[in-house]
This record gives sequence, structure tokens and C-alpha cells, in this order.
Amino acid sequence: MYNILIIEDDERIASILQNHLRKYGYEISTVQTFSQIKQEFIEKPADLVLLDINLPYFDGFYWCRQIRTVSNVPIIFISARTDELNQVMAIEHGGDDYITKPFHLDVVLAKIKSVLRRTYGEYSSTLHQETQVLEVGGLYIYPERFEMQREDHRMSLSQKEFQLLSMFVKEYDRIVTREELLEALWDEIHFVDDNTLTVNVNRLRKKLGELGIYDAIKTVRGQGYRFCVEWKDEQEDV
Repeated sequence: MYNILIIEDDERIASILQNHLRKYGYEISTVQTFSQIKQEFIEKPADLVLLDINLPYFDGFYWCRQIRTVSNVPIIFISARTDELNQVMAIEHGGDDYITKPFHLDVVLAKIKSVLRRTYGEYSSTLHQETQVLEVGGLYIYPERFEMQREDHRMSLSQKEFQLLSMFVKEYDRIVTREELLEALWDEIHFVDDNTLTVNVNRLRKKLGELGIYDAIKTVRGQGYRFCVEWKDEQEDV
């Protein structure tokens, strides 16, 4: 069964989550020393992390970045911050999903099941079915490591970024609708803010740009996106 690490300093909320998730067979561990979250994560291997934003010492955004230096484990933020800015920041710092407090336990469970299924379950095979290195237009993709490379420059990707890239490569130079992408990346799409997709697309665009691949993901107004690799020595001014 999957192991879930809860990083929540409110003992009542942590206990409620822990007791509820254990009823469904999940192995649960919690962080005890909030100044050493990265070290506790390393010592307590997890398949998924539930992460609060308001924490002692450093906030959840900081600890998400720290975890991302050692793992691509899915991270779901749980926070009382309901504004869109914090939800966008959570994704930009490496989070996979966002739940606002107060929350319904069934929603938490549904999101956990969805992320786990996408990462390790029946749908994850699409991420790993091609174990060899993929190549498109000089861009090399490493499915088993969630990495992409151009020449000597290699870039790590989050799970969602890699899923997006895989979808774009599969539909190379063809329009992919936002609905198709939402269904490919999230099972429970009625729980997903459309802005979440936009943020993930922009994150992938930025990483491609760092490899010198600009304007590869083109927005087709009213339809979706089209992926096509075009090489430029540097980004043109617009």
C-alpha cells in the first residue's frame, strides 16, 4: 500500500487526515521536527506528500522546493489560503495539486487516489512504456528519469510537466485541446481549476526556453495548444 507523509503543524488536522486515510489502507507518517522537514522526508520514504503552507520556520513553498531537489514524489498542498495567487505559487514551486481548508475528506481522498493512479497506477504505464530515449527535433527525452536534454544541457521535469511533454510529443504539430490535456493529467477534472493547466504549461515553456527551445508550445486561441520544436540561438524580442 502507498505511504503518505503529512506535513501539517495543526495536530488536530493532521490527526483527522491520518485516521481517515488509514481507514482506506494507506500507511501514514507525520513530520515531527518542522525545522528538519527535508531530512525527515529522506528518512521516511513516501509515495505522496500532503503539505501545508503555513508552517513554523519556513513555509510550505520553501519545503516543496527542498523536496524537489531530491525527489519527484507527488505533492498536494493543503492550505487555508484560498486566493488564486497562492494556488499558482504552489504549482510554480513544484506542487501537483492544491486543496483549500476547510476541506471535505472525500475530496482529499479523491485527489490522492487520482494523483497516485496517475503516478504509479494504471495510467502511469503511458509514462514509462517507452524505456528508450525519445528524440524529437533534437530534443531528447528520458522517460524513466523525467528529464529532457538538448546538446549538453539537461533539465529535470516534475510529473505533470513530463506528462504534458509526453502528450505534446505524442500529438506533435497537431492541436491538443485543453480538455484533452486536463483529462490526460487529472482524473477528477471537476476538482481542477483551469488555471492549474495554464500554470503547468507555462512552467514547461520556461524550462524548454532554458534549453534554447522558444515558442515550442503555441497557443491556438479558442482550441488549445500545438507543439512544434523550432531552434533559435536566443529568444527574439517581441
